[in-house]
Amino acid sequence: MADTYYKNKTILVTGGAQGIGLGMAQAFARAGANTIITDADEEAGKEAVAFLKEDKLSAEFILCDVSQEHEVVSLMKQVGEKYGQLDALVNNAGIADPFMESLDKMQLSEFDRILAVNLRGPLLCSKYGLPLLQHAATPAILNISSTRAYMSEPDTFAYSASKGGLEALTHSLAVSLAEERIRVNAIAPGWIETGAWQKKSKSYTPRHSKEDKEQHPVGRVGTPEDIASAALFLCSDQAGFITGQSLTIDGGMTIKMIYK
Repeated sequence: MADTYYKNKTILVTGGAQGIGLGMAQAFARAGANTIITDADEEAGKEAVAFLKEDKLSAEFILCDVSQEHEVVSLMKQVGEKYGQLDALVNNAGIADPFMESLDKMQLSEFDRILAVNLRGPLLCSKYGLPLLQHAATPAILNISSTRAYMSEPDTFAYSASKGGLEALTHSLAVSLAEERIRVNAIAPGWIETGAWQKKSKSYTPRHSKEDKEQHPVGRVGTPEDIASAALFLCSDQAGFITGQSLTIDGGMTIKMIYK
């Protein structure tokens, strides 16, 4: 894509204060976009803006729990008042820890909370972001799903269900918003190492074994930059003929048969 494509475009990254979200926010900011980070973690949000400033990049942080309708309404109102439109909405916010208690011990409140953030959140942001997206020339929505939408480890009920639902929501929104010229796609990341992309109180130096790396045909674990590169493409006009799709980015891990 042209180096100037994102210049002065407005991009909103939910859950953009840490991990994959921060990697994408950095990429959009480097590309010249008006980058808005929203997150329910105020400490992480402020650190993220400071981190980007160190890279001579600017971004705005707005505190928001995307599972709460009134907070999403307020978020979109603030974006609209300052920028008037939204060129791309990146629905990345999610409770990342997939593991729960066993089925007999699982708390329904925990299940409901994960679905509220991981699935209800993208729906709310899409609903209330729609008027702003309608003002953009080439609007796009990008949902960050997971390969856990297609495969599971034990006791990951809520996370897997939420990401499976997000995959379905992606193609449903793509068809529903076609007349609005809004493309909707998803990225399904595999193992992405975010240790160095967490807020200071939670960051760590990742260490991956030879076996960890060899699970991936490309020979390594993924990074937020791997997802960010694809996000830049899918939200641009170079992907103008792509909608309702989900791109798996996992270093080939899910296509490799492993026998123990």
